[in-house]
Amino acid sequence: MVARPGRRVLFPPGGESLYRHIARQVELTAEKEFVVAPCGAGVTTVFLASLTGAAGVGVDPDRRLVEAAAARARARTVAGGGRLHYDVAPVDDLPYRDAVFDVAIGELGLGALPEPERAVRELVRVLRPRGMVALVQLAWIRRLDPEGERRLVEHLGVRPCLLVEWKQMLRDAGVVDLRVEDWSHAAEALLSPSAVAGGIAGAASLSDRAALLWRSLRRRGIDGVKESLNWGHELRRLILRDRALELSLITGTLWGEASEGA
Repeated sequence: MVARPGRRVLFPPGGESLYRHIARQVELTAEKEFVVAPCGAGVTTVFLASLTGAAGVGVDPDRRLVEAAAARARARTVAGGGRLHYDVAPVDDLPYRDAVFDVAIGELGLGALPEPERAVRELVRVLRPRGMVALVQLAWIRRLDPEGERRLVEHLGVRPCLLVEWKQMLRDAGVVDLRVEDWSHAAEALLSPSAVAGGIAGAASLSDRAALLWRSLRRRGIDGVKESLNWGHELRRLILRDRALELSLITGTLWGEASEGA
């Protein structure tokens, strides 16, 4: 479940360093257009637009988050002013024509969908030929027992896939030249107990950490707070020590001829 946006919003897992790297990897410049889905409260769209001057679109099924994203964009000085737009829509049914964006970014919330491959196909569908896609996703390196996985998914709010599964989704959609990078070392927000308490799917729209733990207290009592904190330590162990999970950046290029003069 995605947390209600508050006054202070955490940057998604990986932090600004990851998204600066993404901008370089996908060659995002002021002449290009990008889409981010799900966009949450618009933290990454505002950051990327401010960093590069590119025009951006954010999509999220939660109207409250879209409204918060639009308000954030209005409140910030964004390079190329007025170049951000947000839509309320399912991530696996984007409200855009084919081949309209140069860059598509799929955030962690894709893992909250029953069929994330549908959302991946949609992100690729709206790319222009030779456009680039970037997925920021949790990936299993080593699977847990079924009960352990069920409990982890319940607390995270997203269901990790095997790295090979994420890559196959992209290949099936026509993406080539895949490149995978492990960004677990930069995932401080992902590894914090309070982020786990609030659900990773809402990492881009979490209010302050005390509020997240308060939500756990209201939902499940003091045992719920203890359990959420324990899951923060468990996630840290799975990623940093046991290497069962990683925060993966997967980038690739849509197969097709570049437009003349590109």
